[in-house]
Amino acid sequence: MATILSLDTSTKVCSVAIHKDGDLIGAQSYHLQKSHSSLLPVIIQQLMENVELELSSLDAIALSAGPGSYTGLRIGTATAKGLAYTLEIPLIAISSLDSMYEQVAPNLPDSAVLIPMIDARRMEVFCFAKRVNGQVIWDAKPLIVDESTFDDIEHQTSYFFGNGSDKFKELFPKVNFIPDIHPSAAHMGQLAHQKFTQQYFEDLAYFEPDYLKEYRTNVPSQKFKV
Repeated sequence: MATILSLDTSTKVCSVAIHKDGDLIGAQSYHLQKSHSSLLPVIIQQLMENVELELSSLDAIALSAGPGSYTGLRIGTATAKGLAYTLEIPLIAISSLDSMYEQVAPNLPDSAVLIPMIDARRMEVFCFAKRVNGQVIWDAKPLIVDESTFDDIEHQTSYFFGNGSDKFKELFPKVNFIPDIHPSAAHMGQLAHQKFTQQYFEDLAYFEPDYLKEYRTNVPSQKFKV
């Protein structure tokens, strides 16, 4: 039985969770801005005590590998690497957009287009588009959004969610918005278990978060076809 500790620091929500064979047995999160460096070690310790497990019983560490907050991702990566190295267990990387998708997909029809969005400041977001049935429309990328960006899915059942979607509600009145969805360690369990089973691990020496763009650079506006 694989016991995996998951960490997510990709947004202002700092969360940790424990899964056994993909099943959640405990989770803890805080919605506090700029507190990850002080909170993360504390809530890891609290969670391990609450579920009555020792760090030595872990089989792997999973972390939200981005995209998201540059500083948050660095904090999470440093903590996850340190734990994995000290405990001599593998490191598993999970996309923060994938953990958001996992929260929403089970409740929607197969043909629905899901677009998780993480705020990248101003009118830019990190996002991808994928149907509930698994069909990828386009891969994760930074996207500057204007009124015509999503013209090609105007007549399809689509859902925007994540902290990046909040600023577009007035811009796209015909689109479905799902509130209060954010990357969460509690929803990394099945994805992490799949990678553990496949032995799809990261190199501790060379792993870096997936920022999707260089820090503090601008990306031209983009359009996509469905």
